[in-house]
Amino acid sequence: MIIIESKDNKKIKELNKLKLKKYRQLRGEFVVENWKIIKDAFASNIYFKELFLTRDFLDKNKVVLADMLGDEKRVFLVSENIKKNLTSLDSSQGVVAVYEKKEMALDWNNDIIYLNGINDPGNLGTILRSALAFGLKNIVLDEKCADIYNLKTIQAAKDAIFKLNIVFDKESEIFRKIRENNFTIYTTNVQKGESLDGIFEIKKKRCIILGSESQGVDVILEKEADKFINIKTTSSIESLNVAVSAAIIFYELFKISEKDSINHDK
Repeated sequence: MIIIESKDNKKIKELNKLKLKKYRQLRGEFVVENWKIIKDAFASNIYFKELFLTRDFLDKNKVVLADMLGDEKRVFLVSENIKKNLTSLDSSQGVVAVYEKKEMALDWNNDIIYLNGINDPGNLGTILRSALAFGLKNIVLDEKCADIYNLKTIQAAKDAIFKLNIVFDKESEIFRKIRENNFTIYTTNVQKGESLDGIFEIKKKRCIILGSESQGVDVILEKEADKFINIKTTSSIESLNVAVSAAIIFYELFKISEKDSINHDK
């Protein structure tokens, strides 16, 4: 275990640079500042590249950390006086992990969630977590979406960030491939949309496009939709938060997927 006592240490400076998107892209790394996420990732055999922790944190979590600290060269013990330099949060848990970004691939035999311009990190993270909860592993982000490795996105997504097939679409290349692979494309539209009840067909590959609350789905993408969804609500509100809408849609897809599985087993 390597001890760090100065905020001017090279490793601390590199860690702080990873708070910037351009440096995360350059290094192919990102930071997690949440102990539960780090533990859950480790339990799923997802290992950090480097771990920074304080003596106080080490003393309080020795039992759990015992299994994690196999390679002492990747673990840095940070003195309490520079604890604040570890985090972007208002208060630090005393632990930060660095992970390598992994290349993902879509499973073209299953449903795809296509995110168009979801630029709020909290909403994006919540959508990712809901997708994992309902068994939707394929996530495509277009170039207008927030960075999935933003700290706020990760805090909302939890360990979903490690467990989904997340890919990034450039110039709509992946979207064109989705169309070529005969997915039925759905998006939301209050005026033209049908009720969720019965809108999803069994034994069909589906792609759900979700757009930002402020802008909605891009007109070009909307024109590609085969069907439109309208989530019925009372007149008390104008619209639902996109992350809430996503969770409702994902639950309906989950129910249909279970029916698909039952029919497949017969």
